[in-house]
Amino acid sequence: QLQLVESGGGLVQPGGSLRLSCTASGFTLGYTIGWFRQAPGKDREAVSCISSSGGITDYVDFVKGRFIISRDNAKNTIYLQMNSLKPEDTAVYYCAASEGPPYSDFATLNLGPYNYWGQGTQVTVSS
Repeated sequence: QLQLVESGGGLVQPGGSLRLSCTASGFTLGYTIGWFRQAPGKDREAVSCISSSGGITDYVDFVKGRFIISRDNAKNTIYLQMNSLKPEDTAVYYCAASEGPPYSDFATLNLGPYNYWGQGTQVTVSS
């Protein structure tokens, strides 16, 4: 069973940057990976996703131009580079994996297809 571990969270000032990592216990090749976040009192929401090959990416509007998702399948690691951080980006960030149909290469921001989840890493943006 695939296990995911997030790291790289912390406290950063507004306008600063952080790079989150999502490391898998097994092979990530063949899995679509998504980054999601959940702020206190709010529902979990999508942030970004990347297909198995890395050739397809998607972002929600409020992070476009600020966040960059990437993956290194040789290292079984997916990254989320977060720039120009805002206080409203404060949340627990989760990575998740979706296996999808065989030989598929897709990216989705919908939570439903993701069946493996990490424990999350806290990101706090505050002065």
